[in-house]
Amino acid sequence: MAATALTEVELDSAARAGPAWTPLGYFNAYRVVLATLLVALVVWRLDPAPRGEFDVELFRVATIGYWLFALLSATASYWRWPAFGFQVFVQVVADIVAITTMMHASGGVASGFGMLLVVAIAGGSILTDGRIAILFAAIASMAVLAQQLAVWLYDPFPALNYPHAGMLGAAFFATAYLAHLSARRIRASEALAARREVDLANLAQLNDHIIQRMQSGILAIDGEQRIRVMNKSAQRLLGLASQPVGAHLDGVAPGVVGLLHRWRADPEHATYIHQPDGGHIRVQASFAAIGPDADDGVVVFLEDVAAMTQRAHQLKLASLGRLAASIAHEIRNPLAAVSHANQLLAESEHLDKADRRLIHIIRDNAERMNGIVENVLQLGRGKAATPEMLDLAPWVSTFVSEFVSGTKAQAEQLVVELEPPDLRVRVDPSQLRQVLWNLCENALRHGGEQCRIVLRGGITADTRRPFLEVEDDGPGLPPEAAEQIFEPFFTTRADGTGLGLFIAREMCEGNQASLFHLPTERGCTFRIVFVDPRRQGAVAA
Repeated sequence: MAATALTEVELDSAARAGPAWTPLGYFNAYRVVLATLLVALVVWRLDPAPRGEFDVELFRVATIGYWLFALLSATASYWRWPAFGFQVFVQVVADIVAITTMMHASGGVASGFGMLLVVAIAGGSILTDGRIAILFAAIASMAVLAQQLAVWLYDPFPALNYPHAGMLGAAFFATAYLAHLSARRIRASEALAARREVDLANLAQLNDHIIQRMQSGILAIDGEQRIRVMNKSAQRLLGLASQPVGAHLDGVAPGVVGLLHRWRADPEHATYIHQPDGGHIRVQASFAAIGPDADDGVVVFLEDVAAMTQRAHQLKLASLGRLAASIAHEIRNPLAAVSHANQLLAESEHLDKADRRLIHIIRDNAERMNGIVENVLQLGRGKAATPEMLDLAPWVSTFVSEFVSGTKAQAEQLVVELEPPDLRVRVDPSQLRQVLWNLCENALRHGGEQCRIVLRGGITADTRRPFLEVEDDGPGLPPEAAEQIFEPFFTTRADGTGLGLFIAREMCEGNQASLFHLPTERGCTFRIVFVDPRRQGAVAA
């Protein structure tokens, strides 16, 4: 995150020097307009009394000189040279001298030019600190008194006006103090606003930093269903190549739009399971209104179901462990006694063919029950995944050799297709072997001993995750069975336990991978979609 914080000295400097050039420019613009107006009156000889009433030539010289100085001051302010403080001091003193001269040529304090001095002092007081502001008031008061002294010495016009001059001086000091007090409060407010702006900028950057690095996907939508905020996790979960901030949600994630309409129709139900089009990542979408009305804006929280399932995996294993211990205690011992008694009975020489058939049935069902107990115990004893980076091509070749030697399958029945050949996945090798063995064994069992099995690996087009498929050319699954094959104890064979695919999916989810059945015209295809290997630390130990 870029550092944008300013120190107290920098804030004070920014509040005083930097922004003050702008009001100085306004002050110079006022001076230019005033001087131009006075020059126009002089050039066109529109000098109504009392302007220049007692000394027309002095008034014209002072006016033209003031206009030239105003242009020079505006130019210096535009180029910001010389220094700011020097410019303000010289300009205000020049205002006092020029206006006092025009006031003297127009009849003294009674001419009304004193109000222009008030404006000049107020402008200088706003642009400077307190001591300089009081100095401006003092210089203006002395200039007015000097003008009255000149009247007394040279008597250019009949009447002196000391009370008016004194009141004007008092107005100068009052104006200087009040203008400086207001300016100081304005500068304090500007400094505070600058601090708040920096704090808000830092907070905005911090919020963006946190949101972009959250494992949960964040999607903020305005009232017109346009995307305002999207973090990297939401981009990944929705299978997008970029973060289309500002785009309409319909063109980015139409499935989320449908869920949004369902949530607005039933706000009590705020969580839905969503699978992006063409993707194999199941996403949990939760909706929350930003304002009091859901139409004002909505925040969508997206969670990878596989990641959520992994977090619950340990709790499930603990529960299944207790269940397995109970099954072993309650069933295994009586089952062993039944099996032993059945063996003893089978050794009897006085059994006819029907009795031996019954003994065979008892033995087969006892073995089946023992298989169920073994599977449940295996699931309950399941350890947490220890994933590692795995080069898939050599590993799959080794697996094929082991599977052929351990089953009745022939080497030519198993075909390996990996693209790219250097495909790497992040998974626990022992658990992947158990899952793959179960899938291949199921393919042989349901597809026949001559079934052709293809182990196909690649990268998904939408989420760019590596995958591994097991495809066979057997009879396939009926649609009603395909929806239940991952449920525990569901089987399509009389001698099956219904726990093989359930255990396989549990192991995949323990590695933050996903196991799916893909509908095909012939045979069965099961796909394992692995976690993105570029996500460091994605799988918890």
